[in-house]
Amino acid sequence: MSQTEDRTETDPQVTKESVQELSYEEAYNRLESVLARLESGDLPLNEALSLYEAGSLLAAHCAQKLEEAELKVRQWQSNDEVSKFEDWE
Repeated sequence: MSQTEDRTETDPQVTKESVQELSYEEAYNRLESVLARLESGDLPLNEALSLYEAGSLLAAHCAQKLEEAELKVRQWQSNDEVSKFEDWE
């Protein structure tokens, strides 16, 4: 992976609109990259704040995608009951 591709993947200049286009997996991977950079502790304050904002957008997007998936699963189940995994055979 080139340096440009790596920077794009963790670029703090994400917008709410650009995040909405990502799949759950893409957003989660970018969130992990953002968190790794924040945890390094080697960042100027402005960059850390930008990364924090990007991470917040990515985390909210991931949470929304998980809620949508849960809603779909609940629609497949009758009476809003949750089936045990063992019963799915």
